[in-house]
Amino acid sequence: MEEVESENQVNFITCVKWVKKGAARDQPEKVQLSKAELVQVIKDTKEKLRVTNEESRQQDSSNQEDEFNFENYDEDDNEGTAATLGISALADLQNNAEDNFSESDDSDKEDEIIKPTDNLILVGHVEGDASSLEVYIYNEDEGALYVHHDILLPSFPLCFEWLDYEPNAPKGNYCAIGSMSPVIEVWDLDIINCIEAAFSLGKVPSVKNNRPRVGHRDAVLSLAWNKNFEHVLASGSVDKSILLWDLESQTPNTTITAFKDKVQCLQWHKLEAQTLLAGGSDKKVKIFDCRKPEAHQTWELNGEVETLVWNPFQPFSFFAGSSTGTLQCFDCRKGEVWAVDAHEKEVTGLAVSSQCPGLLVTASPDGTMKIWDFNESEAVFVHEQNFNLGTIQCLDLSPDSPFVMAAGGDNKAKNFVVHDLRNIDVVKHKFGARQLEELVAESNEESMNTN
Repeated sequence: MEEVESENQVNFITCVKWVKKGAARDQPEKVQLSKAELVQVIKDTKEKLRVTNEESRQQDSSNQEDEFNFENYDEDDNEGTAATLGISALADLQNNAEDNFSESDDSDKEDEIIKPTDNLILVGHVEGDASSLEVYIYNEDEGALYVHHDILLPSFPLCFEWLDYEPNAPKGNYCAIGSMSPVIEVWDLDIINCIEAAFSLGKVPSVKNNRPRVGHRDAVLSLAWNKNFEHVLASGSVDKSILLWDLESQTPNTTITAFKDKVQCLQWHKLEAQTLLAGGSDKKVKIFDCRKPEAHQTWELNGEVETLVWNPFQPFSFFAGSSTGTLQCFDCRKGEVWAVDAHEKEVTGLAVSSQCPGLLVTASPDGTMKIWDFNESEAVFVHEQNFNLGTIQCLDLSPDSPFVMAAGGDNKAKNFVVHDLRNIDVVKHKFGARQLEELVAESNEESMNTN
């Protein structure tokens, strides 16, 4: 029976995000919890679940008008509800929880050290009822790939964004996570065995504690950190809004409500610090000047906007992937430049090499990953690869190695892959001799006209 249940259990990757070399601390802090402390965490979690379930039943019977009880949702007492998949799994341990832990430390100390030549890969993993952030080490020179540590998450992860900013703290190594919860959690990646986020953005309302809502009203689908204004993080939600968070005060400073449906993707311009690219389920792509967000440009796709990315070499250009499988290139001054039918299903992965001109990679739930060679007038198909990942959910290219990509899917036997595209002969032949370039210099004084 257990074997059958295991076969039916979900096991898939929701999101991947590379972290550049040198961003992580070489020797992360390690939280050491005793058996008694771990057992107390489990007991506290069980009690929260018990109280929450009792309150939910009472609320369901007394409040029929508000079916999901959104307005009375209480953050303090509701941390262990159905959204908190990972914690509920922890609370299912037996009462004699001491038997589940050992004081021994059999970890390989050498593997815990993060080298200057290591990349981190952040992987959102859902397995059964548990959700986690897995922090992989990838070392291209040594051919090494392994999970360095993982973090049990309280809610189903939908998007990641890396940042090095925490209020009143030196530069660090953090991951902001958007999830099924309206609250964004920011976790410190330099701490092993941590059981709570470094800080959170947003609060759910509580009638009992007389606490108003702060932030989004629904799941967070997209995050974008502004590397030029490091205290600013943008978030897009199912609630159709974009919030610009002031990380210093941990409150939303600006609310943008220009979309008529879910906001699914966001990306800040690398040179124009105030310029934000956004796409929604209403088939619209918009560019905002966040100093006056009511003034924006709009383009319409033939399907929902699934993925967006700026062209790293052309400051006026960006790419969009839609739910119909179409890949389009736009010039902010002229409109659509070219379009191709890239996939049979939606474009869930879209990445452009920041060093190899013309290299663009797409992925789709149709199970394929495709490599394209693009220029200012067209995109030429180069190669199609099936890594047997099942439905591909996410794709990202390394910021340090222009041909190394990571992707995740829902194949239980193989749901994550890291691959050097130069190992594909046709790709090596096409791009191998191409001169690698640096990103457009930050001293470039061209400005975008978004009026």
